[in-house]
Amino acid sequence: MKNIRQVEPYVPGEQPKDTDVIKLNTNENPYPPSPKVVNKKLDLEKLRIYSDPEVTKLVNALARYHGLSDDQVFVGVGSDDVLAMSFMTFFNSDKPILFPDITYSFYDVWAELFRIPYETKALNDDFEIVPEDYFGENGGVVFPNPNAPTCVYMPLDNVKRILDNNRDVVVIVDEAYVDYAEESALSLLEEYDNLLIVRTFSKSRSMAGMRIGYAMGNPELIHALNNVKFSFNSYTMNYLSIELGVCSVEDDEYFKAMIEKVKNTREWFTNELTRLGFTYPKTSTNFVFATHERISAKELFEAAKKEKIYLRYFNKPRIDNYLRITIGTDDQMKKLISFFEKKLK
Repeated sequence: MKNIRQVEPYVPGEQPKDTDVIKLNTNENPYPPSPKVVNKKLDLEKLRIYSDPEVTKLVNALARYHGLSDDQVFVGVGSDDVLAMSFMTFFNSDKPILFPDITYSFYDVWAELFRIPYETKALNDDFEIVPEDYFGENGGVVFPNPNAPTCVYMPLDNVKRILDNNRDVVVIVDEAYVDYAEESALSLLEEYDNLLIVRTFSKSRSMAGMRIGYAMGNPELIHALNNVKFSFNSYTMNYLSIELGVCSVEDDEYFKAMIEKVKNTREWFTNELTRLGFTYPKTSTNFVFATHERISAKELFEAAKKEKIYLRYFNKPRIDNYLRITIGTDDQMKKLISFFEKKLK
């Protein structure tokens, strides 16, 4: 039928039904959520009533944690929900929005879905975002920092250059992986009223299954986001997510300990990759983007899957000889290295 909208959908990493696998393809945290989350006693009788449409308890916890006011925080059902609403809210110009050519592959899906004109800007040969490419006239800018799937972090001085040259549009910095990186753009919020920072509980907080994401920005931007949210669904966040999300935020000691654990494994693993002849950009995430000169990424991907080790392969220009490898437990990464050793003999 001619009036059905056609969109090329986002393709997520494979979710194997078999639980007896080493799953390193979707950047989930290998460790459980905070014990405060796991052991929280919930009043499940409350499931019969609607949850708080303003998500007050979680908004307040996040605002306190980041040193912000409540009117600077917006909560959604995963960062994908927050980003989708941000596209709808802020990208309404006839001018194209700008984002990298190699980046989170949902951006062009949303642009197509919401009929937003867009242009992609090529990363340089080191997979870095080139700030000057975003200085021209546009309808908005969005990029992850660190970028995915390349794992490359852009220093805040370059983020500021992009913000300085886009004062009249909203610049969205997608910080899904920033807890594993050098520094957040959070320190720039007071200086830039056109900055929106988006975060998720799915990576560093080990709560991908709860679908919690949030945005931070000036009150005007947050108010606009809430208006869009309330225009079609007031009750986006369920009771369980609100309560357990607060528990996670309140256990900062555990949160930081798990980040350090992943970072330590990451350091060991990247050293082992170097020993085996892999090359990769410096990673500021909980994954590595690696290639090998002697054996193709696709061959390694398919061979690993036969051994029940799931990695992420992108059959796309410029990156079709790279594997994105999530940092798992020490034991999981040792098994992957053993697989590589045998395969590369």
